[in-house]
Amino acid sequence: MRKYSLPLMLCTMLACLNHTNAQVKKEGNKKPNIVWIMSDDHSFQTISAYGHPISKLAPTPNIDRIAENGVVFDQAFVENSICTPSRATLLTGMYSKNHGQMFFGYGLDTGKTFYSEYLQKAGYTTAVFGKWHLAAEPKGFTYYDLFDDQGDYYNPAFRNPTTEGKYIQEKGYATTLVTDHALTWLEKEKDKEEPFCLVILHKAPHRNWMPDLKNLYAYEDVTFREPPTLFDDYATRGGQMDVHELSIAQHLGYAFDLKVEALKNEPTLDYIRDSWALAMDRLDPEQRRVWDEAYRSIHHDFLQNRPEGKALISWKYQRYIRDYCKTVKSVDDEVGRVLDYLKENDLEDNTIIVYTSDQGFFMGEHGLYDKRFMYEESFRTPLIIAYPGHIEGGQRTDKLVQNIDFAPTILDAAGIKIPDDMDGRSLMPILRKDRNLQWRDALYYAYYDYPAVGGVRPHYGIRTDRYKLIHWKNVDPKTKQTEFDHWELYDLKKDPLEINNVYDKTTYHQIRQTLRKKLEPFATNK
Repeated sequence: MRKYSLPLMLCTMLACLNHTNAQVKKEGNKKPNIVWIMSDDHSFQTISAYGHPISKLAPTPNIDRIAENGVVFDQAFVENSICTPSRATLLTGMYSKNHGQMFFGYGLDTGKTFYSEYLQKAGYTTAVFGKWHLAAEPKGFTYYDLFDDQGDYYNPAFRNPTTEGKYIQEKGYATTLVTDHALTWLEKEKDKEEPFCLVILHKAPHRNWMPDLKNLYAYEDVTFREPPTLFDDYATRGGQMDVHELSIAQHLGYAFDLKVEALKNEPTLDYIRDSWALAMDRLDPEQRRVWDEAYRSIHHDFLQNRPEGKALISWKYQRYIRDYCKTVKSVDDEVGRVLDYLKENDLEDNTIIVYTSDQGFFMGEHGLYDKRFMYEESFRTPLIIAYPGHIEGGQRTDKLVQNIDFAPTILDAAGIKIPDDMDGRSLMPILRKDRNLQWRDALYYAYYDYPAVGGVRPHYGIRTDRYKLIHWKNVDPKTKQTEFDHWELYDLKKDPLEINNVYDKTTYHQIRQTLRKKLEPFATNK
């Protein structure tokens, strides 16, 4: 056995100790990686961590893995329930009225600083994949690979920094391709010293809910429970519910939405009729053959004996929910691929993982599909955050949070000072269970996009943990006359389904006055 002198042994031990301390210090000071996954129009009702009856029949086990390791936000909301404003709010941490993207198609002030720009300055490598859908370049992202416009479910086109502004079509299913691109990028970045922020923006489950071929028959043997308000008569609401174009009963397209191509010429809204061919033209001949074979089988009995009245509405509801859940199934599978990659490559313990949507979505509540309204299922969005090894898993919180908080949270997690022009707050104190945290007691909402698809009139309002006050006010752009000017008030404790508008009830006089006063500062510039 070789013998060592005591001084040499001591020097060796000290050297090892110093190396270990340096390594611990280095790892301890390393900024967290961030993986932000945002789907499009994904309702909390179809994520099984939220326990809704739909998700019990169509579970999301991989998204639930994030919940098991993190925090489920039971009262997360958006400030304007429509795609492009929500995406701009994620980037800026601002209300729509402040970043400019108040409407679906235009408005973003491209001079606003995106959270990604702050991350880059702080040493982060950043990348975004999937549905960008904004009239602005992806500032602050080291790399990007983005859909053309909203993207197509089948064989979508992408552009990245090497395509010179051109969109290049690829074969495959959108949800899978986005994940492929993201993991290819991550494979190149995983061993680098710099922390990364990876943003994955899925198209699914956006309308028209086209499933992957492998999932065409999923849930066809499942009957989903109808929501109690599927046949809501809107008895206590205003006239805005007579003019919208988002009802399951009247406005879903037989071909575009319900996949009954044999009825593609049935009367429907022009944009729905015209959209069917555009969606189906993306499929190649073999994909189309498999698709047609599946849906001919699925619709056979319906076409032989078409129901009427409420039975037809119930049939439409089941078709809608089944196809919606099929597209969610693909999202959940791809979330699983990302989580598996992080675990297998030892990235899990220093990575904040977020799953959310750009807003909520109606699953037949009040007879509706889509979003836009301030009613709960549209206003509320799923939000689940995990940080394995750093925050306690399996938590739930009922704090009132909003998508204005997303950008501040990202910056705070990265150790970056939150700019004064951001309207939101960091969620990190909630994740760390700060006992001294003083949090907001109300959320504000405003919807502006009219005239537009869906016909939903402008409205704004305030929500506390118990009450919701909505002001519908619209001036017709053609006649310049006031079309609607009325209020709704809901006691969410007594009336969680939002059926009974109690605004004019004398017993709610004080509540009404208090809420209107709290709303005033926000309403002056809705």
